[in-house]
Amino acid sequence: MPERSPAPDAHPSAERPRVAVLGLGRMGTPIATAFLDAGYRTIVWNRSPDKVEALAARGAVPMATAAEAVTAAPLVVTPLLDHAAVRQALGTATAALRGRTVVNLANTTPDQARDLAAWTARYGAAYLDGAMMALPETVATASGFFLYSGTEEAFTRFRGALEVMAPAHYFGTDPGRAEIHDLALLGTGYGALAGFLHSLALLHGTGTGPEEFAALAARWLNGLTAYLPELAREVGAARYADGVSTVDLNRAAVDGIVELGRASGVTAAVHEPLRDLLRQRSAGGRGADSFSSVFELMRPRDAPLL
Repeated sequence: MPERSPAPDAHPSAERPRVAVLGLGRMGTPIATAFLDAGYRTIVWNRSPDKVEALAARGAVPMATAAEAVTAAPLVVTPLLDHAAVRQALGTATAALRGRTVVNLANTTPDQARDLAAWTARYGAAYLDGAMMALPETVATASGFFLYSGTEEAFTRFRGALEVMAPAHYFGTDPGRAEIHDLALLGTGYGALAGFLHSLALLHGTGTGPEEFAALAARWLNGLTAYLPELAREVGAARYADGVSTVDLNRAAVDGIVELGRASGVTAAVHEPLRDLLRQRSAGGRGADSFSSVFELMRPRDAPLL
């Protein structure tokens, strides 16, 4: 298990704001625990009181209602399930929101984040949208990180508290930008995970077990990670002529993966979209360009990226 970041000191400090954590689910409990470990006066609320008791025994201050919790702290963190749960919880506390900073850590779309920012502003609260790139066991460790966007002054003011939960990255005043970056990162990961599961399907029955292959796959993915800055450089410059891994080279490889899948009775749905993009690029006379040039078939034509 990753080591926790050291607490600044063992006792609450006058410089540290009180923090209210609304929701003590899989992420809310380790987040509240991290604030307690770091010496913050931590107020907690949960719809079911059973999860409150263990934290109260460690020094958290339980509140019977979300409104009482919001009233008790200038910084309000909401690691709830989704947008609707946040609106429901804060909807009972609108009279207490003025002067508070709401940090929304629920599963949220970019437009929902913007909607919640506008809604909290009507009641005099600052808003930060947060995306948690972490698991419960990586809260308060260097292995996880959180993304934020929204009120810049609030991020600057409370950055020390935000860093208690995980290293914090700020993406500007548009409340939706943290969620856009969250989805982009998830898309990167899902592509790799889906490819891994497809590979296990190809290997099923060959005598190579999933655990054995996982070690090889992790080694291969580490190499691909080191290749990302080069791809980013090529895309940023829109220069693809000198890439070491060409469209035609990768087209042949992906064709081979698809054909092996068909011959083995394994769905090719994971890799067929990439195969089609590589074929389109090659048919357009760009087979000698870098693999990164496939980006040109993906990017929006009439709108900015974000």
